[in-house]
Amino acid sequence: MNLFRDKQIRHFSVFLFTFVFLIFLSGIGLNTVQEKAMQGIFLSHDNAIVASLLEQGVSKDVIVKAITSTTSSKEGTTLLANIGVTEHTIIKFLPFVAEFQRTSVYYLLPLGVFLSTFLLVGVFLFLWKREQLYLHAAKIISNFTEGDFSCHMPQMNEGTIYHLFASVDQLATILQSKNEANQKAKELLKNTISDISHQLKTPFAALCMYHEIISDEPDNVKTVTEYSQKTELALKRMEQLIQVMLKITRLDAGSIAFEKESCRISELIGQAVSELTTRAASEGKEIIIDESLEETILCDKQWTSEAIGNIVKNALDHTTSGGKIHISWDRTPAMLRISISDNGSGISPEDLHHVFKRFYRSKKSLNTQGIGLGLSLAKAIVEGQGGILSLQSALHEGTVFTLSFLTEL
Repeated sequence: MNLFRDKQIRHFSVFLFTFVFLIFLSGIGLNTVQEKAMQGIFLSHDNAIVASLLEQGVSKDVIVKAITSTTSSKEGTTLLANIGVTEHTIIKFLPFVAEFQRTSVYYLLPLGVFLSTFLLVGVFLFLWKREQLYLHAAKIISNFTEGDFSCHMPQMNEGTIYHLFASVDQLATILQSKNEANQKAKELLKNTISDISHQLKTPFAALCMYHEIISDEPDNVKTVTEYSQKTELALKRMEQLIQVMLKITRLDAGSIAFEKESCRISELIGQAVSELTTRAASEGKEIIIDESLEETILCDKQWTSEAIGNIVKNALDHTTSGGKIHISWDRTPAMLRISISDNGSGISPEDLHHVFKRFYRSKKSLNTQGIGLGLSLAKAIVEGQGGILSLQSALHEGTVFTLSFLTEL
């Protein structure tokens, strides 16, 4: 029974059973005492009657017969009435009955006081402990409403009330998670706005400068053409920056649902590098795709191809003419790995732990293309699908990025 799982109720129930048992024992004891008292009173009464009759010369046989008689008669009732002994006679005028009454009160009064005190103390303790429990719970709930989730509801015992406390605690945990999520969302929005505004300052300042130059020399076709091209590049950089930041923000906020499907890796890689092969050829670089083993992967094809494309683009940014980017994959019983390696400049040890940070550019790559968001976006995409993006690199020895996905059982 759920009621008796509560420790306090179990203790109170034991107390009530103990109280009932004490009443039972008290009743038995009081009955024994009254029997002894009644026996003594009747013996004293009979003794007094016998002594009086003997003094008056009544024969012993007559006295014995009178004492042992159990029958009553009308004459006897009338005689007793004549001397004032009836059912309406006040007890104090009946010495032996009055003595019995005094004996009964002598035992009943202390026993009644003891049992009443025992009951009141037990009930008070139970209600006091219950009140303390409720006050403690009310204080914690008040802390919850004020945003303080450091304390927890009492859950040390079983019972309906503790199940209720556990439910309230679970509700508080949900509210805490929502509050933390809201705080993270606000912080994320704040950081995103700060990042975008900070990164837009440079191209925006450049646009203003280009506009002033073009306005000052409207008839100089060469100048107008040159700075119009620079304006176009600045606008493209701003557009790319805003698009990538919005994608990263959506990924961080969890508002993108990846639609996984089974696709061939060769098709995935082909889609990822389709727009980069022309750039690689124009820069004298080569993208090599190892298609010796055909495998399938369960992923969001569109987003995963964008992640791979960003990594390949980063490799192109950090390799010189004649450089090679090699893409291969392999499968183990538990994991499928896609490796993207290059023979470019590599990454210095002090930069390894910062590569995936937003807008991070090492001192050695300030002159390279890019806005410093590609690898951060790639990492968010891979990890958003339950994968891992890792890298190995050494300065002047190239870099290897590895996308690892658990195989579906």
